Amino acid sequence: MDFLITGSSKGIGKFLLEKYSVLNYSVYGTYNNTNTRISNLFKVDISNYDNVSVWIDSLKLTNRIILINCAGISYNSFAHKADLKKWIKVIEVNLVGTFNVIHKLLPIMRFNNYGRIINISSVTAQIGTPGVSGYAASKSALWGLSKSIAIENAMKGITINNINLGYANIGMGINNVPLEFQKEMKTKIPNKLFCPPEQIYNTVNYIIENDYLNGTCIDLNGGLY
Repeated sequence: MDFLITGSSKGIGKFLLEKYSVLNYSVYGTYNNTNTRISNLFKVDISNYDNVSVWIDSLKLTNRIILINCAGISYNSFAHKADLKKWIKVIEVNLVGTFNVIHKLLPIMRFNNYGRIINISSVTAQIGTPGVSGYAASKSALWGLSKSIAIENAMKGITINNINLGYANIGMGINNVPLEFQKEMKTKIPNKLFCPPEQIYNTVNYIIENDYLNGTCIDLNGGLY
């Protein structure tokens, strides 16, 4: 198997890259702005299709490709105060960038009659969270994208699913959330805990192994209400 993991220089992407690398899979990751010395990472601006194309063309891929889309950025601002360029950039990276990578890999997956596409979406697309309209819009858009792609490619052995991730003890899910808001969120999670990274890994494996799970979302949020 070949694992392609976008946004893997830090946070969830880095965690998954390290987990699959030690299992002797071929693992390829991307980064953009983060300084890194990890050997199997490539500098790719996923919002630029030419960047994506050059990266994937440089890889020696097998016939079983797993794509995990972790790359994403956020921009915090109330909608009426938002800088439009920064707001649009969130859409360009989180939605257009994700589609760029999927678009480039789909012909290869279709030729091989196998593919797994897993998008990291977010609970912010399900609950009202102030200041993240661009991020929430980009993540909820992945749901419709996945349903359409699932229908188009299911007969080719390709599945695409989303993980609607709640608040996790890793990456953007926790690093960008003020401490007081973290405390408030924990009161709405039945076991009062944020998601351990290992549970994200377990969920990814479940999706990979289940070829009947397609075009849907898994809410990995600890029962957040």
